[in-house]
Amino acid sequence: MDIDVAEPVPAGTGVGEVRRLDRVVIRFAGDSGDGMQLTGDRFTSETASFGNDLSTLPNFPAEIRAPAGTLPGVSSFQLHFADHDILTPGDAPDVLVAMNPAALRANLADVPRGGEIIVNTDEFAKRAMAKVGWDVSPLEDGTLEGYRVHPVPLTTLTLEALKEFGLTRKEAERSKNMFALGLLSWMYHRPTEGTESFLRRKFAKRPVIAEANVAAFRAGWNFGETTEDFAVSYEVAPAVSAFPAGTYRNISGNLALSLGLVAAGERAGLPLYLGSYPITPASDILHELSKHKNFGVRTFQAEDEIAGIGAALGAAFGGSLAVTTTSGPGVALKSETIGLAVSLELPLVVVDIQRGGPSTGLPTKTEQADLLQAMFGRNGEAPVPVIAPRTPGDCFDAALEAARIALTYRTPVFLLSDGYLANGSEPWRVPETGELPDLRTPFATGPNHTLADGSEVFWPYKRDPETLARPWAVPGTPGLEHRIGGIEKQDGTGNISYDPANHEHMVRTRQAKTDSITVPDLTVDDPGGTARVLVLGWGSTYGPITAAVRRLRKDGRAIAQAHLRHLNPFPANLGTVLASYDKVIVPEMNLGQLSLLLRARYLTPVHAHTQINGMPFKAAQLADALKEATDA
Repeated sequence: MDIDVAEPVPAGTGVGEVRRLDRVVIRFAGDSGDGMQLTGDRFTSETASFGNDLSTLPNFPAEIRAPAGTLPGVSSFQLHFADHDILTPGDAPDVLVAMNPAALRANLADVPRGGEIIVNTDEFAKRAMAKVGWDVSPLEDGTLEGYRVHPVPLTTLTLEALKEFGLTRKEAERSKNMFALGLLSWMYHRPTEGTESFLRRKFAKRPVIAEANVAAFRAGWNFGETTEDFAVSYEVAPAVSAFPAGTYRNISGNLALSLGLVAAGERAGLPLYLGSYPITPASDILHELSKHKNFGVRTFQAEDEIAGIGAALGAAFGGSLAVTTTSGPGVALKSETIGLAVSLELPLVVVDIQRGGPSTGLPTKTEQADLLQAMFGRNGEAPVPVIAPRTPGDCFDAALEAARIALTYRTPVFLLSDGYLANGSEPWRVPETGELPDLRTPFATGPNHTLADGSEVFWPYKRDPETLARPWAVPGTPGLEHRIGGIEKQDGTGNISYDPANHEHMVRTRQAKTDSITVPDLTVDDPGGTARVLVLGWGSTYGPITAAVRRLRKDGRAIAQAHLRHLNPFPANLGTVLASYDKVIVPEMNLGQLSLLLRARYLTPVHAHTQINGMPFKAAQLADALKEATDA
């Protein structure tokens, strides 16, 4: 979508009252086989094309197929969209679409009193309710008093709408999510053309299924327009003032990260190589990059995590921009090869899409608990730069920054995203090519050192005086033959060395190289300049922290905010910033890992506010916690 001038809000369709809202939070919930992620994704895409600001929170079980109709099998998709700048997927849904009893039971506690609940009444049979512990229907026993309930026989209406297509009952029932999508699209005046085109593309090889889904979608729209139960529809105007002029698209964190890596390869003039092993929630990056062979991208799905990073490190040795993607359990397996990359001093981007741990943990839930693993999870002194994006769209810029550091300083770099960013989405402005950094890095082409006898030789560990990076010599270049491997190298020559003094020199040099990486100073948001409390975050906590800080400022409280992208090395001014405030509060989704690093490095008594429930912070709860902390 192109956003540069305000567009008129479309008039309501059908009869009945049309109310204007500034924001709405909708949650689609159903069984894993009900297509809730697809439904939410389509509603999100049409909302983005309409011009609203938005933020999403997909939430799905780890089981490939949990028993139908059970609480462990509930899948949901939450979307927050508004006519102004927003930062989170919302704390609680204003509208819940529940496709079965399990979906209603799992999500009812999150719906505030007065919220709207659309219930598929066809699924509320005794057996289905018994699976979730209901002896009596909550539609009849007063459980839903205080909510605006819309009982809709979604399955029956879908089957009726698709009678003419000659589908089996099971095939027709699968389209009930499109009926629900059509109903919600009518309620909130979402565009329809994009969804109909999408369905025809998705089911191009089965035209009857494609047209059946389109028919179900239209039937849902028509039901909303004609039934008396939905006498009110809603309009949320485009968020024109929230966006600078430009071309926008809806983007998830994993997609943005993938495109950032492709852009980095192009700007570096290097082939991009991904050596990876599928793991939730990082697999989408492998899937996406495999589509871009036309940009010189090569993807290798290895037999395990160790082989994946081994292949990537080999590609780095061969002159590629090398990447490996994983989550926390995979980082544990890759740790020895990351240490080898530190020793070889080759550029390698290690993407860790964090999830709940330890071990297999919570594969589909989010967490920020790999920070200390990224910092120290290797044997010996093996420093690695660490950066973290703050929003789904920011994953694009973080990928470019990780590539810049890796190529400039010849080092592996950790990029710490997480499941919340990976699967969440937001509008993203597509940058112009000229806005992207120049990442071209020269290869070694000939001798770089003169011996005492006047002969010229190539020293693979002779360093750039500014960056301390060693030369990058592509195998096969005449005269640049040199040893590689994990055994300690002699300074300059790269020969194997067991000399104690040389080892200390090399260890300190590698540390100095990481410490000397140029990163921007930390920017502090302190509008009045009078705040005595600083809220400091990193990674995906940016949205909830910013939303919470806005609430406190609206109440008249002076509070400062700053957010770290570079976690190793820290910005040069971080110590000064921390010392400038009476109290520093660090919210993070772990047990206080950044807080631990800050206390150790700066001897600052930071206050940790932590959460480890697999979900992102809620802005209202975080605001209350910050208020309590500032008052203490």
